[in-house]
Amino acid sequence: MFEVEEKTRVDAIDRTLYDFKDKLDPAMIVDSGLTEKVVRQISLEKEDPEWMTEFRLEALKTYNSLDIPTWGPPIDGLDMDNIITYVRPKGEMSAKWEEVPEDIKNTFEKLGIPQSERLSLAGVGAQYDSEIVYHNVRKEVEAQGVIYTDIESALKGDMADVVRSHFMKLIPPTDHKFAALHGAVWSGGSFVYVPKGVSVEIPLQSYFRLNAPGAGQFEHTLIIVEDDAYLHFIEGCSAPKYNIANLHAGCVEIFIGKNSRVRYSTIENWSKNMYNLNSKRALVEEGGIIEWVSGSFGSHTSYLYPMSILKGDNSRMEYTGITFAGEGQELDTGAKVIHMGRNTSSHITTKSISRDGGKSNFRSEVKITREAENSKSAVTCESLMLDDQSRSDTIPVSDIRNSKVDIGHEAKIGRISEDSIFYLMSRGLSEDDAKALIVGGFAEPIAKELPVEYAVEMNNLINLEMKGSIG
Repeated sequence: MFEVEEKTRVDAIDRTLYDFKDKLDPAMIVDSGLTEKVVRQISLEKEDPEWMTEFRLEALKTYNSLDIPTWGPPIDGLDMDNIITYVRPKGEMSAKWEEVPEDIKNTFEKLGIPQSERLSLAGVGAQYDSEIVYHNVRKEVEAQGVIYTDIESALKGDMADVVRSHFMKLIPPTDHKFAALHGAVWSGGSFVYVPKGVSVEIPLQSYFRLNAPGAGQFEHTLIIVEDDAYLHFIEGCSAPKYNIANLHAGCVEIFIGKNSRVRYSTIENWSKNMYNLNSKRALVEEGGIIEWVSGSFGSHTSYLYPMSILKGDNSRMEYTGITFAGEGQELDTGAKVIHMGRNTSSHITTKSISRDGGKSNFRSEVKITREAENSKSAVTCESLMLDDQSRSDTIPVSDIRNSKVDIGHEAKIGRISEDSIFYLMSRGLSEDDAKALIVGGFAEPIAKELPVEYAVEMNNLINLEMKGSIG
């Protein structure tokens, strides 16, 4: 699993202030900033088909025409003129771990790759800065007709038409400014295709590492699961701490066929100089199910609200998430769902923890259309504040256009009980250990939704956050 001794790891990388351009080989980077020249440069590096070059340029125009979103916390300190939008790889992508460049390999081995392969995963992909550096899939999974590759290979190979017909159809560049930014400069990411009737019984994993100071990461993940199929996809993210802003504006699009089920699990361990402005969306056909499991740790500012479009009758969405906001952090997270089909259901459950002045904002949006009769939706959010300086806000939105529905929302905000701390201390625990145990219990319903190795990872991250050791 990922390396969670963040403080040690970050100290080993670099905590000193420096001019980031002096730290990177000029031959490895495309010019910083966001101009037509930069976008064309990226497209040329990627050897894009002509339609993708035009798509990027149109997205750039959209980006320049849109304002910064006003629905999240202020995005101060992020200057796109100083963000490197593409970092060239040091080597070619490989299916053999021993062929990955040594410094990249050392970084990932500290983070638990390729150890993750020993967890019997169906396939593993690893991205370092702007490019996939390692990708491997088990032969028995390939034999089922499952395709798991980097998205650029899919874009230029046999799945080119499939990529073109699905790429940024759920999250168009016109959706918001950072979606447009992604459309202009995206690079790297994964492509998954699961044929009709195929159940991928063991998870696929993708891991993203943003290592270059002052850079952005803009991976695109496209998942297509045909009818009567199943997939569990796990995503992990991390970055070292630098004294200048880094940006993550990835994009995830999931297409779920009739009577299919997809579980998408994420553990994000960004450093606290990161602006995490990610977009995720799923389209669910009749009888389909999307399950989101999300753990968000780190980043200076986060905008993260996975959306589910329940298009088909009897389709369903489950969202389970947890965030931990510490000093200097404002995490704006939640989930959105649109009920379009009849007899659809959604259940959103979130927990947030704030300490040392951190801010946790929960946003939900539930929209039920006129056609979505007999739909049900329940939203539950619980917030735990560990001191008097921290803050937690709940911002629910409901847009209900049908009277034949069942809608509920519940919010709880509280603090750790002094009696509970006293009781645990009377049993021999220190005050810090007592608080950590209580917080771990608060997070347990989220942890149990993760594979056991990731649940351990999440608990370790919580313990480190409680000790103030991350980022």
